[in-house]
Amino acid sequence: MRPGAVALAVSSLVVLGAGPPAPSPALPARMTDTGGGTQLITAVAPRTASTTGTVTWWDLRDGRWVKTGSAPARFGANGLVEGALRKQGTNTTPTGLYGLPYAFGIKAAPRGTSYKYRRVHRGSWWCQDNDSRSYNRWTEPRAADCRAAESEHLITYGERYAHALVIGFNYERPVRGRGAGIFLHVNGRGATAGCVSVPKRAMRTILRWADPAKRPHIAVGTASGTTAVTRY
Repeated sequence: MRPGAVALAVSSLVVLGAGPPAPSPALPARMTDTGGGTQLITAVAPRTASTTGTVTWWDLRDGRWVKTGSAPARFGANGLVEGALRKQGTNTTPTGLYGLPYAFGIKAAPRGTSYKYRRVHRGSWWCQDNDSRSYNRWTEPRAADCRAAESEHLITYGERYAHALVIGFNYERPVRGRGAGIFLHVNGRGATAGCVSVPKRAMRTILRWADPAKRPHIAVGTASGTTAVTRY
């Protein structure tokens, strides 16, 4: 083909609209379910063995999911595992789509927070005792049938629980032995015992952003594979 003919062919492709492929839809638009609300948090790790990843919060505006903010995230010290298969005490973060029942913190709620927010006091505990009727519940004071050794004394967690959101994993109808006390909270020194954590500034931003009227949920998963966040 003559040089002039090549140039003409390339020019024709441009005229016909040939070019780079359209960008893929936003992550929530590729998910099986987003919880039915107009706000969503995604917590995504590269793979199940990962202890770090990204938390992103999204708003549904005029039928399109728009990224509102993001922050680096930490996961369980032993990575992530399918929520329905998780076992208590394994230091794994459960994957899945969950509601966010309420927020809490040792410190006062950030100005502008509209979510139900519960302050932590010296008598505040999260029961993780499988033999207790208060399993996977806040109890204040600690329930008589809930052993201290099998519970979290919330105030002792310092900056990690300065601000937090309860993740509704194993919450509505708790299954004994599956796990309790899974939160979105402020970073500690490293990986978590199964929660998702973010920097303090991000946690405060999320609490000011979250609107209970918009029914926010959190989707936890991996970038691909059987625990891909898009499956939830």
